[in-house]
Amino acid sequence: MDSMPYPDTLAARAELCRSVILSAGELVLKGFEGEATRSFSMKGPQDFLTVTDAASEAHIRGAISACFPEDSFFGEEGGGVIGDRVWVVDPVDGTANFARGIPHFCISIAYVENGQTEFGAIYNPALDELYFARRGEGATRNGQPIRVAETQRFDAASIEMGWSTRIANATYLDVVKNLLDMGANVRRAGSGALALAYVADGRSDAYLELHMNSWDCLAGLLLVSEAGGDVCPFLEIGSLEGGGPVLAAASGVANGVSQASKIPLAERQPSDRQRALSA
Repeated sequence: MDSMPYPDTLAARAELCRSVILSAGELVLKGFEGEATRSFSMKGPQDFLTVTDAASEAHIRGAISACFPEDSFFGEEGGGVIGDRVWVVDPVDGTANFARGIPHFCISIAYVENGQTEFGAIYNPALDELYFARRGEGATRNGQPIRVAETQRFDAASIEMGWSTRIANATYLDVVKNLLDMGANVRRAGSGALALAYVADGRSDAYLELHMNSWDCLAGLLLVSEAGGDVCPFLEIGSLEGGGPVLAAASGVANGVSQASKIPLAERQPSDRQRALSA
């Protein structure tokens, strides 16, 4: 990759994002295919770490620093500084799946400027699926436009929910009960970032988590919003540093999921592109 700084524009940063997430994907896929590099340690309860996580983050951090040395970087493994222009990165989301040989994991990169997510990308190298969204310009998978599902009925809805030890089990179980009582199917696949991408492309009808870190969700929330779905106001009810509750859903079930989880929805302000897509 060219080590010279790119032009200081949003378009150039978006171009770098697409490039670096694919090159990081090559590195991650090699790690997945090599049994030794899938061996893991534990950062905490059900919190896995592999050498590939660190290698992927170092690769992404190095590329961004070389091209945009004034931008800040905030990653899951190495942390960082949050400035007015910050790249928020999960080098491998779904590490437990990765470590156990399950091809459901991804890399997630979001770029936030002055408190607003401008673009985001999620890449599953095992399936070679690249999701990308830029604010106001729609969402794509492998370059093709995607839209959220048109599901209206909860007895036809598939909802994914994530959980962690940061919230009491009883609280999660209450939400699951609410969703099941409404008739929804509730599942968990082990990658919150991919779960959000799957809402954006209609594979799932909603994703919620009562506490999620920013590196896991910012790219996915933008994807869902740009694909015509409803999302929570994450940076208002949570923060880049501390995380917060996450909800993203197809419009037909969004209000019900919000009521079941007590996670508010952001007021929707569709872009011109979204208006054209829904016309």
